[in-house]
Amino acid sequence: MEKITVFTPTYNRAYCLHRCYESLCRQTNPDFMWLIIDDGSSDETRTLVEKWQNEERIKIKYIYQENQGMHGAHNTAYKNITTELNVCIDSDDYLTDNAIEIILNYWEQHGSEEVSGIICLDQDLKGNIIGTKLPDIKTSRLFDLFNKHKVRGDKKLIYRTELTTHFPYPLFQDERYVGLDYKYLKLDESYPLLVLNEVVCCVEYQLDGSSYNMLYQYRNNPLGFSFYRKELMQLPFATLAFKFRHAIHFVSSSLLMKNKKFLQETPEKLLTLIAIPPGMLLTGYIKMKTSR
Repeated sequence: MEKITVFTPTYNRAYCLHRCYESLCRQTNPDFMWLIIDDGSSDETRTLVEKWQNEERIKIKYIYQENQGMHGAHNTAYKNITTELNVCIDSDDYLTDNAIEIILNYWEQHGSEEVSGIICLDQDLKGNIIGTKLPDIKTSRLFDLFNKHKVRGDKKLIYRTELTTHFPYPLFQDERYVGLDYKYLKLDESYPLLVLNEVVCCVEYQLDGSSYNMLYQYRNNPLGFSFYRKELMQLPFATLAFKFRHAIHFVSSSLLMKNKKFLQETPEKLLTLIAIPPGMLLTGYIKMKTSR
């Protein structure tokens, strides 16, 4: 049985999904399953995946669902993964040729029930590491890597599947976004990650991706962001600066959805009260930038 599932949420990305497929076909270790969660695509994604399944070069499982957003696709993936480990590779990204080998070898040597998984490096299409390298330590919470060790840039996260079924992302009517690191930071409360300074994924940020459209995400998904900000303000290891930043965004999301009870709902009432002026400024900025 396979040790790891590579899962790919996709929405109308047939034009670039082939790069991920080709990279999986080149893997030096074939001990994996590719799970594709088609989040309501209207392009030729299904036809393309059926063609690849018929080629039988790698093991592929395909699931179609009505559009729920990235977090909804992650929920579906975690419900259907049966391997010990899993890793998400976005539809516009692809693995280095030895990524599965690197991950499984490192897990064989250092993996245990004392850790949640492994964090590795991403690089761009020119071979430059995204952001910074990881510190020379064996384990760390994800929160500490970015807030204590000042790591920057996207990183690749490999998790134990039994843990990723915890903390499912909530779905809100007519919204399509909840921050994915909600789950990862909740897992931080109980487990550290193994730290591996190896590149396993090549990333490209598409113009139709969420990274390029974050202000629109803020405006169109205030319920999801409000939930996300409240949860992150309650993390037991969160710093005051971290909580204040999320209090500002919580105020903004509350104003965007005209929630007048946000001071009653916040887990950090004083911080949220102080955050009202910058939250109002952020709201005005979001409306200005997204009204064009």
